[in-house]
Amino acid sequence: MVKEQRLDHILTVLKGSEMVTYELLAQSLKVSEDTIRRDIDILHKNGLLSKVRGGAILRSRNPLTFQDRSSYLKKGKDVIALKAQQFVKNGQTIFMDGGTTICAVATQFPFNAHFRVVTNNQALVPILAKNKGIEIVVLGGVYNRDTETNVGIRTCQEVSMYVADAYLMGACAADPNHGITARIREDGDVKQSMMNAALKTIVLSNHEKLNHHDFFKVCDLASVDVLVTDLPSEDKRLDLFRNKEILIV
Repeated sequence: MVKEQRLDHILTVLKGSEMVTYELLAQSLKVSEDTIRRDIDILHKNGLLSKVRGGAILRSRNPLTFQDRSSYLKKGKDVIALKAQQFVKNGQTIFMDGGTTICAVATQFPFNAHFRVVTNNQALVPILAKNKGIEIVVLGGVYNRDTETNVGIRTCQEVSMYVADAYLMGACAADPNHGITARIREDGDVKQSMMNAALKTIVLSNHEKLNHHDFFKVCDLASVDVLVTDLPSEDKRLDLFRNKEILIV
């Protein structure tokens, strides 16, 4: 059985039982458990299931996707904010740039959070300041009143002084062919600088920004580690983003 057939079989079995194990799948498909692990890894990265110890479960059963909670979340950015929490850990240094979605993420940080945020987003500061466990580093630069962010050469230079464990990027547009783009070049410059200084890049994008592009190229999708959206991970609008070596959440 070829790989594509195995992947389809795994999803079919999973829909019927809500959980599958490496052992049972290996027996039914007559392949090794290592092969099944690799197959499940592919499906996990494409947002079609969630890996658990010994096997996989349906994404809708995974509390980290917060789909069960989305019924009472009025705005897509709130769904994204909750999904993004799993990528922020105590003791880390986190880059956060501009945008209302980034601010929404900050409002969901736990009261006992203890990490460092490096940001050019002035609107983010009063939100983070309510949490005494979060160290706030505000980057300098030229203040843009429209975006409430600091941008420019100085901003990019100061970014390079840090190494971040993760970068939470607010996306202007995300397209499977054109990658991540920005409508303001200075904003795109800051995004590129943060990406270059971060160990992991997590792009936050609501469904309205998917399959669109702006004029300034920030990066290809290959440079992104995780795409977080307000859609269920199995939504067909995400199909063009699958098989791009990016984790879809």
